[in-house]
Amino acid sequence: MLFLFDETHLYEEFSQIFDVSSFSNLMYKITEMSQISFYDFNQAYGFALDSKNEWIQRAELIPWHTLERSYARMFPAKVGNVAKPLRMVLGALIIQAKKQLSDAKLVQELTENPYLQFFIGLPAFQSKKPFDSSSLVGFRKRLNVAFMQEANALILSALEEVNDGAPLPVETKENVGTEILDATCAPSNVRFPRDTSLLNEARTQLEGMIDWFHKQYGFEKKPRTYRRVAHKEYLAFAKTKRPGAKKIRATVRKQLGYVARDLRYLADYMQDGYALAPKFTNKYLIITQLVAQQQYMFDHHTHQVDHRIISLSQPFLRPIIRGKAKAKTEFGTKFDVSLDTNGFARIEKLSFDAYNESTVLEEAVENYKERTGFYPERILVDQIYRTKKNRAYCKEHGIRMSGPKLGRPAKEPQDKQISQQDNADRIEVERFFSLAKRCNGMGLIMTKLPETVMSSIALSVLVTNLFALPTGTFFVLYVV
Repeated sequence: MLFLFDETHLYEEFSQIFDVSSFSNLMYKITEMSQISFYDFNQAYGFALDSKNEWIQRAELIPWHTLERSYARMFPAKVGNVAKPLRMVLGALIIQAKKQLSDAKLVQELTENPYLQFFIGLPAFQSKKPFDSSSLVGFRKRLNVAFMQEANALILSALEEVNDGAPLPVETKENVGTEILDATCAPSNVRFPRDTSLLNEARTQLEGMIDWFHKQYGFEKKPRTYRRVAHKEYLAFAKTKRPGAKKIRATVRKQLGYVARDLRYLADYMQDGYALAPKFTNKYLIITQLVAQQQYMFDHHTHQVDHRIISLSQPFLRPIIRGKAKAKTEFGTKFDVSLDTNGFARIEKLSFDAYNESTVLEEAVENYKERTGFYPERILVDQIYRTKKNRAYCKEHGIRMSGPKLGRPAKEPQDKQISQQDNADRIEVERFFSLAKRCNGMGLIMTKLPETVMSSIALSVLVTNLFALPTGTFFVLYVV
């Protein structure tokens, strides 16, 4: 199977759209358009890289220079240090997601592995680290979810050619292909949100703010915060194996009192004209909202409140009720994914808040039509998508929705075989979720900022698509 990637033709197309010379004096410099071959990769002692290595093959599937034009537009300034090339930035994040490495371990791997150095675009093997581990934070902020989805779309175009997918007919009024749609949750690395632990954490941070006020402005006497008593009471509760409802409520009441006292102290300081440090401002507002939610739930004897905060470090996360056997409730980001006929995935919706998946079906089908020019012949979904509105939409556009029809059960053997085949084919999306969570970093999102959490999920989908084909199913023809 042959894959031809003509970068010279690609450069000519972009030269007609953009003024390439205008990028030469910016904070980002476009790299040379000639693609380095693994035969030209300069290794010590004249060793050559193995062309069958998966990192060599995957590197040639990514249209680096096409993405580099979008990346270069992120640097409009003409002064400042020159940024790292796109291939180094995106390549490093792909390696990190695939190997599930920390920032420090990733830099160490890059300094030891020549195949990984080729993947990120280095011209020769070097023992010096290409960048510091702290730079990865900026990389993740820069490559947001929109850029990751654009990269995923371009990579899928290349993968479909390599996979030798059946071409869609040019002139037909019939629906073509299959679309699979399902939702999941990418859990974040947060502690299980117990009310007592959240209030104890809030109390500790408020006590630190009070200490900062006295150190910064030289107050003579600190107010009574009863921090030792509060800490002792929380430890006694935390060590209880099975606390009852009365003990939990009593502990929450006590912690609410300690936190409310600390908030009054801080409010008095700020009313007297003393300013809170900028590094504490956002945390102070989050704690104020948390205390208001906890006080409402305590007064109304409930455990539900709108936009409930489950983590002080990531207040944008929400509890996502999935009803799974392993964990009924997950704490992370919910998103819908659609799989096309070739088994490649695209994110249809991404949200921190819980939502009804059935509302995504129409938009996902329209996106399929925009990409291919046709509506799908069938769409494979689970029960939650089979609403009357979605059934009417699919019937209007001639799309067969999986699952039993409304009314009496079908008795024809052919209908039963079709239903069984649909259920078997729909398992493909579950396999994709399992692979992305087990092998490509979606199982536990380690990033903390809302933009980096979303981009990490989009990166995991991209990496799962990129490594969908087994090695050895294609080879690369280099263009000089």
